[in-house]
Amino acid sequence: LTAAARQPGAEGLRGLAACWRVAVDQGAGLADGLDRLEAALRAERNQRADLRAQLSGARTTAVMLAGLPVVGLALGAALGADPLHVLLHTPSGSVCLAAGGVLEGLGLWWALRIMRGAEEVTAA
Repeated sequence: LTAAARQPGAEGLRGLAACWRVAVDQGAGLADGLDRLEAALRAERNQRADLRAQLSGARTTAVMLAGLPVVGLALGAALGADPLHVLLHTPSGSVCLAAGGVLEGLGLWWALRIMRGAEEVTAA
């Protein structure tokens, strides 16, 4: 069981092996240990599901914020301005485009890093 517990998704087998070992070595009741193990695994699963649900809002916000520059370009074009011409054919537009791209990339990287960090903390 301990060797099989090394496989992804089979972490609960380590607890089962410990319960089995205690029951055999100490004569303790296996059923009580298994009940506690089941409750712990269920609580861990529920905690991960809650975290995924909470992080889905943050992911959605990050995706929406990432799409705002495109919405801004479309809005500028709809109002009769030519934002693509300004961004691509003027020196100040090129600087704004480069700075905006860098800031956009850094913002997405930062948001994803925060979300991965939250997932790793609960997985540990």
